[in-house]
Formats: sequence, C-alpha cells, structure tokens
Amino acid sequence: MLTLHHLNYSRSIRVLWLLEELGIEYDLVKYERDENFRAPPELKAIHPLGKAPVLVDDDLTLAESAPILSYIDERYGDRRFSPPVDGDAAAIHDEWLQYVESSASLPIMMTSLGKRMGGLPDGLAKFTGPEVTKTLGYIGAGVGDGPYLMGEQLMLADIQMCYMLAIAESAGLLKEHPDVAAYLDRLRARPAFIAATEIGGPLMPARR
Repeated sequence: MLTLHHLNYSRSIRVLWLLEELGIEYDLVKYERDENFRAPPELKAIHPLGKAPVLVDDDLTLAESAPILSYIDERYGDRRFSPPVDGDAAAIHDEWLQYVESSASLPIMMTSLGKRMGGLPDGLAKFTGPEVTKTLGYIGAGVGDGPYLMGEQLMLADIQMCYMLAIAESAGLLKEHPDVAAYLDRLRARPAFIAATEIGGPLMPARR
C-alpha cells in the first residue's frame, strides 16, 4: 500500500489531494513543523532531503511533488489526471507541471519570505516585482476560459499549482490578479481538496 509522509503547511497537501481525488487506499504518516517552521528531523530517516512530500511504495521511495503526482496517476490512476501521451497536450501539460516549481516559484517565494522578514533589499525587490507580475499574468492567461489550465478537466498541473498560488495569496499578490484568485478558489472548492485539508490540515497557517 502507498504510504504518504505528510508535513503540515507543506507541498505534500498536493499528493494527499490527488489520493483523495482517486479514492484509493493509502497510509498517512503526519509530521508537525517545529517552532522555527522547519520540518522535524524524523523526516530525514525517510528521505535524505528531510522534506515532504515523500511517497513510499514497497521498495520505492520518492520525493518531490511532480514526480510523485505523475507516478501515482500513471501507476494507480489510469492517467485520469494526465493528457493522452500521443498528443501535444501531454507536452504542454508537462510544461505547466514543471513550471510551478521552476520559473514560477522563485519570485513568489522570495516575495513571500521578504514580507515575513520586513522587506527585501532594493535590488531583489526590483527583480521580484516584475517577475511576480509576469508569472501571475502568465498563469491567468493560461487558465483563460478555464476552468482549469488544460480546459474543462482538472489535471496534475492544477494540483501542483494550488500550493504556490496559496502562498501568493497569503503574501497579498493576488489582489491585482482576480482571474488567478478565482482559479485558486475553484481549486479549493473541489470536494477532494476539501477532504485533503480536513485530513492533513490547511494549506497555510492562520493569519495573525
């Protein structure tokens, strides 16, 4: 049986969400962040990175959200949340799936951390500001008429996207991007997403 090692307020909510969408059995091992918002050392016993998500399936141990999502959907989901492999849509979807934690995450994460730490240095702020605008504009255009990135059907790329957009929202970055905010709301309205957060906790800590 699949075992998901899940850390609260982390990217592992993506995997928990997919498992709930598929309705398959799994074991869940929960971990709590410490007082410094770091993952506990126990996670290093599961994977050397000491981060979540980590998926264990018999002798296979996988870290990183995108390959975990793809593995589950391929092995256990009959590619329900992936386009057919014999068309251009598969390549476009893979671009979106990888984009989240490559190009999109850097400016959003830097801006979010800067807000928590009292602001970014001027040089970094001059870089992140335009990059955040470009990133969120690109996502908004990608959703288009939606409701999802690839059209009418939820895909792995949408599941991958949700956590990063929640970070952007918590940093106040979606106020000028109502199309992206509406897309995030649609993702969070999915019954399987709601079930995942009831099981694994919310995406973000409560605002103080």
